[in-house]
Amino acid sequence: MPTPNVYLSQMKNSVTLLLLSAAFAAQAQTTPPEASAVQQAITTFFNGMRRGDSTLVRSTLAPAAVFHTLGEHAGQPTVQLENVNAFLKAVGTPHAESWDERVQFERVLIDANLASVWAPYEFYLGSKFSHCGYDSFQLVKLADGWKIAHIIDTRRKEKCR
Repeated sequence: MPTPNVYLSQMKNSVTLLLLSAAFAAQAQTTPPEASAVQQAITTFFNGMRRGDSTLVRSTLAPAAVFHTLGEHAGQPTVQLENVNAFLKAVGTPHAESWDERVQFERVLIDANLASVWAPYEFYLGSKFSHCGYDSFQLVKLADGWKIAHIIDTRRKEKCR
């Protein structure tokens, strides 16, 4: 039969394991402040797009931001550079239906003043589904906060989550 010391040792180990599990669970459920700030920059970008507010969208961009889209031409993958100023003009030009890109933050990686975000999305014109894909963002932390330096995305109408 085990001694009382063995029971005490097992109990201490169980309590320690329980406390560590609770700590890891609490950490997994919270978003660090920097990750929240990165996500907020992207959320503001899409809120501006949804509202047709090009000034709000522009406020989220780093100087010389770059946009790319992955596509396909004649069955071959292509990379297309998008004109950021033309995009901003299109956002600010009145259109009948809102541009509603709904992202989920699947992965946010940060090192010092650089952040990388991987986000599946679905895009709607008003309430009508248009396409889906993944957005990949590169952000930089400048004096006035996190700014989007690069966006590249995929676009498809099928095999959406």
